[in-house]
Amino acid sequence: MCGIVGIMGKTPVAQALYDGLTVLQHRGQDAAGIITINDGVFHLRKANGLVRDVFQERHMQRLMGNFGIGHVRYPTAGTSSSAEAQPFYVNSPFGIAFAHNGNLTNADELKRDVFKAARRHINTTSDSELLLNILADELHKSPGMTLTAQDVFRAVSEVHRTVKGAYACVAAIIGNGMLAFRDPFGIRPLSLGKRTTEWGDEYMVASESVALDAVGFTFVRDVAPGEAIYISEEGKLHSKQCAESPLNAPCIFEFVYFARPDSCIDNISVYASRVNMGKKLGEKIAREWAELDIDVVIPIPETSCDIALEIAQVLGKPYRQGFVKNRYIGRTFIMPGQTLRRKSVRRKLNAIPAEFKGKNVLLVDDSIVRGTTSEQIIEMAREAGAAKVYFASAAPEIRFPNVYGIDMPSANELISHGREVDEICELIKADGLIFQDLKDLVAAVRKENPLISRFETSVFDGHYITGDVSQDYLEYLNAQRNDSSKAQRNVPEVANLEIHNMGGDN
Repeated sequence: MCGIVGIMGKTPVAQALYDGLTVLQHRGQDAAGIITINDGVFHLRKANGLVRDVFQERHMQRLMGNFGIGHVRYPTAGTSSSAEAQPFYVNSPFGIAFAHNGNLTNADELKRDVFKAARRHINTTSDSELLLNILADELHKSPGMTLTAQDVFRAVSEVHRTVKGAYACVAAIIGNGMLAFRDPFGIRPLSLGKRTTEWGDEYMVASESVALDAVGFTFVRDVAPGEAIYISEEGKLHSKQCAESPLNAPCIFEFVYFARPDSCIDNISVYASRVNMGKKLGEKIAREWAELDIDVVIPIPETSCDIALEIAQVLGKPYRQGFVKNRYIGRTFIMPGQTLRRKSVRRKLNAIPAEFKGKNVLLVDDSIVRGTTSEQIIEMAREAGAAKVYFASAAPEIRFPNVYGIDMPSANELISHGREVDEICELIKADGLIFQDLKDLVAAVRKENPLISRFETSVFDGHYITGDVSQDYLEYLNAQRNDSSKAQRNVPEVANLEIHNMGGDN
């Protein structure tokens, strides 16, 4: 999962891009980058690390211009090398910078085609660089020295025709304007915002609406599945549906885990959807666990707090904050290695013994992926004195790999893959385990926007919405993305990590 931002402004945009990325930091902690355009020149800073660490004052001073894009990243198929930090850029045609959130499911085929047909070399293992080159090749076919909106829309239409998978993208094209587009299924989110100044209208796109709020832009709407938004350097906005058969089917895991609660995605309040999840799960617990003597409901912070509070209200049980979170530790689910995830859990959370001692506690989490965190938290609850520890997941069992940009690709690393609930319960050492039903999860999210007829739910049911995911592809992903493969690829870099920056010393 990654976060993207883009601003076509009337005043310098570097600080606004930085601020937007900081509130999208939850979407990626591996690397960050910003590229701006000033007098027809790209100014780029990108490196491994958090936003606050990548950008120092000297870097911000060099990011000149009223137009730019930014990205926060965590790796899936690629490595943690700074060479794969975004934005990427190509010099032809015009000069294009590009940032992408998602994953292409036909990347190998596309890489061969783009080399044979366009003689374009892809320098990294990132499908984002590949997607940039495909877009660049299509834009290169435009006849004029300056792009028209129709030239841009034709290029995006060709991208939709050839590219499969999930992608929300933003591009900065020197001498022309800013382009943003979303895959025909709308799997990954993308919001459009506007701000009116004394110098004219400014536009911003971002992965989540909260980034617009943070820098004073007003949310206008979501970019529709298959739609392209093009904003010229003069500030004129153009939009067009560029996909033949678009279908709004957003990834439901955005609402379960990834997105911030203060975001709104596809006209769905993330906060409200989580409250609904809590109500649905609370009702299931009341039906199926009526005989259990639950003393207290305790969330595993922070995503599940709103869910747990609703469960407690449905059950008529006390709600307590039994764990204190160290906010300076990253999200364990998106850390690249199992060993690192294990070490980080106890650094991230600490139990309050008074809330556990002698009590039958119901722990609530948003989901169970590998089971590593759940097992350790249950152990912490017992060490704090809990008599019994029950566990509730606001999401159903995650049994299948994700192919659309979420780092849970290896089926063998998913604790629910091939196992029943009793087996999972035994592995995480809980006294009882209950999962949300998929139909209830879908109903909880869809309640906020009944116009969405379908969600992307492949991690739960194995139905991949793009229709092109074969078993061979899943086995390929398993080989590329499991923890052991990542450990082999992510060796320490000896070279200067900042060689990709432009302008002056580092």
